[in-house]
Amino acid sequence: MELNTSAGKIVVELDAKKAPITVENFLKYVDAGFYDNLIFHRVISGFMIQGGGHDDKLKEKTDGVRGTIKNESSNGLSNKRGTIAMARKNDPNSASCQFFINHADNLPLDTYGGGYTVFGKVVEGLDVVDAIAKSPVTDRGGMENVPVKPVYITSAKRVKK
Repeated sequence: MELNTSAGKIVVELDAKKAPITVENFLKYVDAGFYDNLIFHRVISGFMIQGGGHDDKLKEKTDGVRGTIKNESSNGLSNKRGTIAMARKNDPNSASCQFFINHADNLPLDTYGGGYTVFGKVVEGLDVVDAIAKSPVTDRGGMENVPVKPVYITSAKRVKK
């Protein structure tokens, strides 16, 4: 899967064997073009970059949002640097469309509050993740750690291995 961003390209290898529900859900969003022109709205260097839910005005995208999915955090994959995982609310089974890429090893997230499901890893473009993570951030629109200059997901698409 390829995320084209305003900071460069990130190629992610998804693990459908260990996270079948999550990968299927994510790819439905990718195939629908859901992520196109959304931003990374929460960026914390040394922790993670989160996207897949808001536009550059910080308006949450609701059109096309599907239901929540079952948490698969006990799948043996760990929140290590360069892995992609599902963002969620306090309920472990509340992930839908938002995701994050770990900028560091965040092993406590494997079990914290029921765990955060890892469903793949960056295989190309970790330098782009690093560049996004270093973006200057501010608080705006009631949100914290928002990049001052929006970092867009220009497109998300499947690619052959």
